[in-house]
Amino acid sequence: MQLVVPLVGIVRGIEAEKFKPLLETSFSAGLQALEVTMNTPGAAGIIAANRDRVPAGKYLGMGTVRNLPEARKAHAAGAMFLVTPNVDPEVMEFARNKVIPVIAGALTPTEVYKAWAAGAAMVKVFPCRALGGPLYIRELLGPFDHIPLVAVGGVTIENAQEHLQAGATALGVGISLFGEQAVSAGDWKTVYKNVERFIQRCTAE
Repeated sequence: MQLVVPLVGIVRGIEAEKFKPLLETSFSAGLQALEVTMNTPGAAGIIAANRDRVPAGKYLGMGTVRNLPEARKAHAAGAMFLVTPNVDPEVMEFARNKVIPVIAGALTPTEVYKAWAAGAAMVKVFPCRALGGPLYIRELLGPFDHIPLVAVGGVTIENAQEHLQAGATALGVGISLFGEQAVSAGDWKTVYKNVERFIQRCTAE
């Protein structure tokens, strides 16, 4: 899983009928990866219904995958990657066997290393904000400079570059990436502009 755009859009609680235009708008604005959280009502159906709409080079995954039954459900729905809030050995083994990349959730140094050793493609540092955000990412990369870290929790357009400059490989961002009011109103032109602006902030030199 190669992320040229260092950003994963996290979609939680969206209505199924709004997801198709959100996906198409976000990908056309330049976003490369979208995850639908497992605790979104009808999440598996949303993934299954939209999997064939994913353009080449883009990724549609399932997030909040906490255990093996949820991993199986995500795989059956067609998820292209999994995102977990924790490190579950059964989930990691299942994903390895199915050749599905996992962005595994961890927080402490021990958890970060265990997630990487278990085969994570990237390690999601969550909740990153709770331990200092960019400063914590920088500290973790002291001993773990070989591990690609994804900062999740408290990432905004204002501090996105700060996290990346601290060494984060990518950022996970929820509704603020798209604009809650714009999504609620079905204002896809504004969603496009919001996503495009966030990506520009992340990729600015």
